[in-house]
Amino acid sequence: MNRFVSENYERVKTEIYRAAQRSGRDPVSVQVVAVSKGVPSSAILKAKAAGIHAFGENRVQEFSRKYRELGQEIQWHFVGHLQRNKVRLLVNKVKLIHSLDRWELAVELNRWSVQEGTFFDTLVQVNMAREKSKHGLYEEEVRDFLTAAAGLPGLRVCGLMTIAPYAANPEEARPFFRALRELAVKHRAIPGLKLDLLSMGMTQDFVVAVEEGANIVRVGTGIFGLRR
Repeated sequence: MNRFVSENYERVKTEIYRAAQRSGRDPVSVQVVAVSKGVPSSAILKAKAAGIHAFGENRVQEFSRKYRELGQEIQWHFVGHLQRNKVRLLVNKVKLIHSLDRWELAVELNRWSVQEGTFFDTLVQVNMAREKSKHGLYEEEVRDFLTAAAGLPGLRVCGLMTIAPYAANPEEARPFFRALRELAVKHRAIPGLKLDLLSMGMTQDFVVAVEEGANIVRVGTGIFGLRR
């Protein structure tokens, strides 16, 4: 497993380097979040030894078990749909929540962070393709949401996230990634926001995402292989 993950990670880094070079960007500016859903803690430690620094979980129950086993030895990101009644389990444990997708969740995140004297760094999830099967705000809802979220003391909205529709040809994802980058640029003038982070691109399309400005890519299968 260790060699397999290490070789996969080197391949991902090489592809990121080339994509960043093509788009005139510094490859170092792109962070890989290894999506570790279904991956045991032992494999996460081996991946960490291979040089991977950030790991993304999308189920709170699974994350909580791994956190008990590994704690803050790992930089944790939460990348899945988050239920409001699970927010308390993430306080002071995750580096970044990628999936802030509705106002009720923003209020709950703020409530817990204020109560605990901390804050949540978050990304607002945008459903650029308007897919019924996916969560996220529609593009026209983003400005009002960001403006309101900027007034919540327990939240720091650091950027945007999207999931492109799956396609055999990664080029089909390009318009959605480009549109998310343009959306972030458009709304950076909102007071209290930075919107410096763009989390977009997964195993099948992260190269295109980097070319279009992603500085966080979420790669699971491309690093750990197929999982059950």
